[in-house]
Amino acid sequence: MKLIHLTDTHFVPQPATLFGLDPRERFDAALKSITTEHSDANLLVITGDLAHWGEIPAYEELQKRIATNPIPTVLLIGNHDERMAFRSVFPEAMDDGNGFVQGSRVVDGHRLIFLDTKQQGTHAGAYCAARRAWLEKELSESHEPVLLFMHHPAFPVGISSMDMLSQQDAGALWQVLEPHAERIRHIFLGHIHRPIFGNWHGISFSLIPGLNHQVPLALHPHGDDIPGSHEPPAYAVVSVNEDSLVVHLNYFLDATRRFPLDGDEVKGREYALGFPAA
Repeated sequence: MKLIHLTDTHFVPQPATLFGLDPRERFDAALKSITTEHSDANLLVITGDLAHWGEIPAYEELQKRIATNPIPTVLLIGNHDERMAFRSVFPEAMDDGNGFVQGSRVVDGHRLIFLDTKQQGTHAGAYCAARRAWLEKELSESHEPVLLFMHHPAFPVGISSMDMLSQQDAGALWQVLEPHAERIRHIFLGHIHRPIFGNWHGISFSLIPGLNHQVPLALHPHGDDIPGSHEPPAYAVVSVNEDSLVVHLNYFLDATRRFPLDGDEVKGREYALGFPAA
């Protein structure tokens, strides 16, 4: 199975920009890269914060781009999104029967489960009893290996301002996941706008950069003032095999020079030392 994971697109209405950048142009560049280099992907998953202020015109900008994308796409929502506005533009979006934007599908023998971690009135995440009941049913009535997608991480990452906005009821979520932990192969996350990898309760996870703006590596305590940066965006290319799961980051706007690292073996030592001009 080959998956593309993209997150935090933060669309704004035309012609606005956001923090000096154009989310629409960045999405267009990402989609061009994805469809050119990875047209064989089974699925593209965008893990929330689709629009920066949850405005209908912003979702419409995303929708017209998704409509031309040949790769099947699943949209999650995040703390910046508004469910009603989102559903007005994407009426076919997932619905768990309680109005939450979550669902699941089986791809190549794996159950992919997509969670809605938005809590109204806050940028922090939450996963209420109704959502937990839905997830417990999904897990209990299935048997496939699981790939889990959600916006908010359920653990601190060491960036104090973002940790204040993580999943606020992580313990309750873990109680639902724990009986099925052995078959949860990986958790895909957004929200933090940084490349971060590790494990939670022994389950591997990947957080990836956002599409528009980033959060710099600020591991010193800095209160609730979230720092921002223009570090480069990336999407993840995920290869899921029977005995491995590999996550690559594609910094799709990188235009730096490519060159053979083994050129000195052909051209001599001076090639590596002198690095000839372009």
